Order: sequence, then structure tokens, then C-alpha cells
Amino acid sequence: MDTTVDLQLVLRHPNATDGREVNQLIDRCKPLDTNSTYCNLLQCSHFADTCMLAEDEDDGTLLGFISAYRKPAEPDTLFVWQVAIDKRARGEGLARRLLDNLLDANACKGVRRIETTITPDNAASWGLFESVARDRGTGQAVRQILFEQERHFGGDSKSEILYRIPLS
Repeated sequence: MDTTVDLQLVLRHPNATDGREVNQLIDRCKPLDTNSTYCNLLQCSHFADTCMLAEDEDDGTLLGFISAYRKPAEPDTLFVWQVAIDKRARGEGLARRLLDNLLDANACKGVRRIETTITPDNAASWGLFESVARDRGTGQAVRQILFEQERHFGGDSKSEILYRIPLS
């Protein structure tokens, strides 16, 4: 049985009017942590140049979103905060397309490394970022615990592993 989805997508930077829909997308993408709508509004306005979304060209449905920012103390580092892909677009390489488009955007000129945090059991995120390390990386990617399950989350969340990828 062929389960391939033939989606025509528009990839673009978000704007403030996308914030509420981004919040709803993230809410549909369990087990991602949801933020307030206000936080997503700020991401879509203040950080729009370092975020990217994907819409279905036919009906305008938001199918993917990546939030990121350049670290203030390390502006050559892009920290990828969250990747959310709607169920109907998973397994189609959309997360990688969004991330590649973001890395090639003007706002990411001069970025020499990517950082993100991933829980140990998030196979989809590990696959995405390991593919970026393999295809765009220059040297050894580094993994280390950034936030510990007990120390930082009081046992309420899993440890977050910092994954740092040097880029060409």
C-alpha cells in the first residue's frame, strides 16, 4: 500500500499572524512541550528571520515549523529550539527541508555551528540532526547533557542532551 503524501508546500519565514496557528500545530505534535500563544507570537515576529514554516499550498494548513535563534553571546551559533511536523507530513523529509532552507537564509549567513537539545529517546530528532551533521557538518559533532532530569526538571521531564554540530 502506497502511503506517500503528495503535498505542494510553501516554505517561508513566519509573521505575527502565524503565532496562534504555530501554537496549535505544536499542541498537535505530542510529546512536544507547548508554549504560550504569546511565546509563539514572539517567535513569529521577533525571531521570524531564524524560524521557518511550511504550509500546504492548496489549503494553507500549517504542516511544519522550526523555531531557532542566534545565541546572543555566540552569534555564529544557531540554536534550534523546536521542530514540529504535522502527522500528515511526517516521513516526507519536511523537517530537513525546513532546516536546510533556514540554514541557507540570509539571517543565517555566518552561522558556523548548530546547537539543539534532544531527549535520549527522540529518534526522529536524532535522525534529523545526525543527517545534518553527516551532510553539512565539518568535524565531530558533540553530545553532552545540558539539562538533567532530576537537577533541572525535578524529575518531571527527561534530560536534554545538547547536540553541537560544526558547519562548513
